[in-house]
Amino acid sequence: MEMSFDNTETAFAYKSEKELKSARRLLQTMHYPWFVALGTRVTPLMMKIGLPIQGMVRKTIFKQFVGGETLEETARIGKLLDSYNVKVILDYGVEGKEGEESFEHATEQFIKVIRYAATQTNIPFISIKVTGFARFSLLQKLNEAPRLRSGIHDHEEEIDEWENVRERMFRICEAAALNNIGVLVDAEESWIQDPIDRLTIEMMEIFNKEHPIVYNTIQLYRHDRLDFLKLSHRIARQKAFTLAVKLVRGAYMERERTRAQQKGYPSPIQPDKESTDRDYNEALQYCVNNIGNIAFIVASHNEESNMLAAELLDSNGLPHNHPHVHFSQLYGMSDNISFNLAKAGYSVSKYLPFGPINDVIPYLMRRAQENTSVSGQTGRELALLNKELQRRKGR
Repeated sequence: MEMSFDNTETAFAYKSEKELKSARRLLQTMHYPWFVALGTRVTPLMMKIGLPIQGMVRKTIFKQFVGGETLEETARIGKLLDSYNVKVILDYGVEGKEGEESFEHATEQFIKVIRYAATQTNIPFISIKVTGFARFSLLQKLNEAPRLRSGIHDHEEEIDEWENVRERMFRICEAAALNNIGVLVDAEESWIQDPIDRLTIEMMEIFNKEHPIVYNTIQLYRHDRLDFLKLSHRIARQKAFTLAVKLVRGAYMERERTRAQQKGYPSPIQPDKESTDRDYNEALQYCVNNIGNIAFIVASHNEESNMLAAELLDSNGLPHNHPHVHFSQLYGMSDNISFNLAKAGYSVSKYLPFGPINDVIPYLMRRAQENTSVSGQTGRELALLNKELQRRKGR
């Protein structure tokens, strides 16, 4: 293939020299694990007690990874990305607050985002978290009693509560179907994931009859998820709907391992990175082999996996913009993958969170930690930024 993820001219064409230098300064600070560890502990505390650091946060990490505080603010970035054939996945990045009133507010916000996306030409998907409108401890109880009602049959209040969760999910998916916007259901911790999977598949059965609307997220750093993908596909075939999945490696590794050790059960996480990479790439191959009734999103910052997915389309004679295939990377990361794929004609989106700066702090802290914990991630980003700045200097 002629496409290369080393092409920094394409990767950063949308950024000014000033923006490249600003991104480099931020990533240089994130290159030091001790600094990130300190910052992720201190920053939320300083924000909470009202110290005047909002301006600094806004100009640095918020600007790098977030689309803005409001839907309207995301429009400028969306328009810029669209001019390079890169679409947007909108994520209302506010962390779930418990309580029925908060759950209802989050549901209405998700529906509002769907309706806004429908007014734009470059927003094919939005992202949701079930914990935005469901009590964490309820999901955990259902996970431990996976037949949903079997564990809570004598608690009418919790049965009603679960019905409220299902009804909220239905309203969100119904709005998405009416507006032809895909809904990506985020994966969460393994000890609450089972009811989320069941609910998402239930919504797929309703809304994915004609074309994919509802997408589940498969975390391949779990050793059971490749089998789960195949099981989901069998269910989809039996019930005649399109299986839609977002393929990721995963986001809760340390938390998962720590809890498994504390509770004395086998860790759900793969034994090593090679196993994760193997299962991820096998999942890609499986989806391409069954592309007639599987729609999938390659949501990865791994260059080899993205290149493999692109090559699989080519080797199977499938168009780069096949309606069942999409690529996605987080806004502020891996522009070398996103923009080079888009230039080669593949369907690509940037995952673009938005929300009030105080509310998206947990998201930003995870981004900082991820850049530090993923081996070589920050170094690779810095090397590409330096390469592009040198290229522009030599013009």
